[in-house]
This record gives sequence, structure tokens and C-alpha cells, in this order.
Amino acid sequence: MPNPSRPRAAAAVTVTALLLSSMVAGCGGDAQDEDLTAQELSWKDCPAPSQAEGGGSAPSPLPDGDQWECATMKAPLDWGDPKGDTIGIALIRARASGDESRRIGSLIFNFGGPGGSGVSTLPAFGEEYAALRARYDLVSFDPRGVGRSAGVRCENDRQLDAYFQQDGTPDDAVERTALQDHTKDFNAACEKNSAKTLPNVRTTDAARDMDLMRQILGDDRLYYFGISYGTELGGVYAHLFPKSVGRAVFDAVVDPTQTSEQSSLGQARGFQLALDNYAEDCTSRTQDCPVGDTARDVEDRIAKLLENLDGKPIPGIFPRELTQSAATNGIAQALYSQDFWEYLTEGLEQAYTGDGKVLMLLSDLMNGRNENGEYSNITAANISINCADDKPRYSTAHVLQKLPEFRAASSVFGDFLAWSMVSCTDWPVPGAADHPDVSAPGSVPILVVGNTGDPATPYEGARKMVDALGRGVGVELTYKGQGHGAYGSKNKCVQAAVNAYLLDGEVPAAGTVCS
Repeated sequence: MPNPSRPRAAAAVTVTALLLSSMVAGCGGDAQDEDLTAQELSWKDCPAPSQAEGGGSAPSPLPDGDQWECATMKAPLDWGDPKGDTIGIALIRARASGDESRRIGSLIFNFGGPGGSGVSTLPAFGEEYAALRARYDLVSFDPRGVGRSAGVRCENDRQLDAYFQQDGTPDDAVERTALQDHTKDFNAACEKNSAKTLPNVRTTDAARDMDLMRQILGDDRLYYFGISYGTELGGVYAHLFPKSVGRAVFDAVVDPTQTSEQSSLGQARGFQLALDNYAEDCTSRTQDCPVGDTARDVEDRIAKLLENLDGKPIPGIFPRELTQSAATNGIAQALYSQDFWEYLTEGLEQAYTGDGKVLMLLSDLMNGRNENGEYSNITAANISINCADDKPRYSTAHVLQKLPEFRAASSVFGDFLAWSMVSCTDWPVPGAADHPDVSAPGSVPILVVGNTGDPATPYEGARKMVDALGRGVGVELTYKGQGHGAYGSKNKCVQAAVNAYLLDGEVPAAGTVCS
């Protein structure tokens, strides 16, 4: 499970979009003297997503027949040199469907990762946000380094196949050296292919892009919906531009007070909790659970499967085999949403009989690999943004020292998440800080939604975000549910509270609980 330090894969949102599944946004345009806030966007029908965005078909018309529109926004490559070279930021929107006189503005979405393509994700989930379209243009974008927005390129598809098959839990010095070599090769490929971009993909850069976007879209304030890593991006925006926040929702909340090590350890606990919940759910049903007699039996059998795969992979999707790393990745992917639990059961049943296809499909989904063997750039972008943001660099010796703590947090995921800490060790760009600053004195209230069963951004992060935003800013809403995020669970209580806040400015009472 090569999982970098911050929550991965837009979680269920971006990676599910990969399953469901003219603007030019290159890097390094000429230096310019124009006022970028005065640029006019040229909105056109959207093309099919690029390979870097996950591929697939052009977005289908909206239910009312309206078309999705795409454009490219010009932004500085280096915000420290705003008159220097520029890049293109790829945008997508659905115009507001309601009465123009009631339109509030543009509601900008970031679905997480970091590294998820908003241009490919928003259309896949447009119906989930249909109620918000009554008063907003729904807008999303590929953040810098992602998809068509000067997307970071590292290894090619063949190399990525090998990268994701590597042993992510080395047992001896030889295996540790192999993992280090794989990591060095990947990082060197990123530097070779994207050297000009890598220093300029920090979350602070993306936040400044959003403020430019706000101005170009014609809004006095930012209206925002951030999910998973999108909550960190929203918090950084609120810190940099507190007076420009309009209404903002943070769902599936990153703990902004943690180092990358603490985040990885928190994820180990979060995924273990989700696995416990899955096992309890499966064995408590009236019919027999096909993967174990008790919750403990389910988890013991999973642990045994992974132990066996470490030495002897089984057939996956030809010609690839299901390795321990791929199986763990697939199990983790299925825990992002309760809707995927049935696929986890199916995948485990098959794996126990020597067939690894379903777990490998789930692993491919996590990694942004389509059925043609082509990868999106979600992994390259994810690692690039994390390593540019996160200052700590961890040695093999440090990981070995921390392994007992990670194993105590999760017998299934602990080793993988501990070793993921070396992803940035040989990164060519220094990290910015131990953790993001999201303090936002003077901001209007921001709605912070935490899910008690969230595997990737554990529930405790919501309270930490509220506290870090500052007194009178963060307003916490709790959802007692499963999966990554709350609004996308279709829980009526959560959706009613979020919709009332975004559409009518009604801030729920702090501490409201939905179940």
C-alpha cells in the first residue's frame, strides 16, 4: 500500500470516479505583464478526460440537458514571481439551474487526494450535488501538478506496474534495500520529467490559485466544498485569505495539527477501525458470513492471506499477480465506502480459493490504473504535493523504531503505513512545514463535518480542525456512519444541514449529531 503521508486518493470520491468512468494546460508559458485577475475564460464543451485525469468519455449532459463546460485559467508557475512564467489550470463547471436572481456565485469543489482530478470527478458525482446547483455554478479544477494542470510526470505505465507490485513491507535488509531503490528510482523520474513543476505544487500555491479563480469567476468571496485533502486546502485558503471566505464546508477532515508520521499512524488506526466494522457487519448478519465465523476470525483469515501472499502471490489480472501489497491496497480501497464492502467480501472469497482478480481490480482503482493498463497521474501528483508540503524526512532506521507502534495500531495496515513514510526521503524538493497553518481569525463560520467511521481521515481530525481554525470560525457537525466522508453517504440529516448552510446561510448548532 504505497500510501504517502496525507490522505490518499480523493478517497472514495476520486478513485470511484476512475471506476465510473479546447483546454491546454501546460507548464512554463512565457513571462507576462498582464493582470491575471482581468483574464476572461473561454468556456467550451468538455473533451474526454486525458490519461492523466483518468481517461474515459467526455462528460454526459446534465439531467436537465445542460452541458458541462470547460476552460483553462492562466496562473503564475511560481507565486513568488507572479510576473514570470505561467501555467494553465483546467476548470469545469455546470451553470446554476435556478432563477438567476437567486444565484449566489460559484461553488468550488476539491475532492481530495491530493492528486485527484476535479475535472473528471465532478461530472461523475454531479447528481449528488444537484440541490446545490439551484443557487450555484458548480465548479471544480485540476489543482496544479494534477491532470491537465501542468500534471507531474514520473514513471511510465510499465514502470508503475512494477512500482505497485513491489514489497511494501520489507522483512530483511535485502528487501529494505529493494524498497529504497524503487523509491529513489520513482523520485528521480519525477525530477527528470517534472523538475520545473515540483517546487511549485504546494498547498499554499493551490490556495492562491483558488483565490485567483474566485476573482476571475466574479465572486467577492469564496464559496467552497472541500473533501478529504480538500479540507486541508480549504483551511490553508482560510488562513491566507480569511476575509475572503464566504461559505465553506469541510467534509472528511484532515487533522491539520499532525506531522506526516502522525497522519500515517492515525490512518493505521482508522483503517483498522473500518476493517473491524466491516468484519462485525459481515458476521452479524442473519446469513453466514462467507469470509469468517466471527469478526476476529475474519481478521485472522485476512492476516493469514496477506502473510501467505508475501511469499507466494496468486494469479491476479494476467499477466500480473496479486501480491501482498496489491491485496492490502485492494482491501483498503474497499474500506473507503460501505457500498464497497460487498466487493471486499467477494474479493476475499475468491482470494482464499487462489483467484486474485477482484482484489487486484480494487487495488488498480486505488492506484488510478484503467483496464487498458494506463495510469492517471494521481500517484505522481499525490507524492509530489505531499513531499512539497511536508518537511519531515524519515530514515529506514526511524521506521524500524516506529514499527511496533504502527503494528499495535493495526495488524493489517500498520507495516504498510509505517514504510510509506520513506516516500519523501530522497525527494528533490524540501518540504515546507511540519503541518499546515489553518488559523483563520476574522473568517466567517466554516462548517466542519466529521464521520465517526472514517478510515482515511479519522473522526478526531474534525475537532482538531475546528480548534485550529480558531474561536468562532469552525462549527463541528458529527455523522455517526461508515466510509470516507459524510455528505456523499446520502445521509438525509447531513445533506439537509449542509444544504441549508450553503444555500441559505443557516449555520447548524455546534455539536449537531447525525446518525
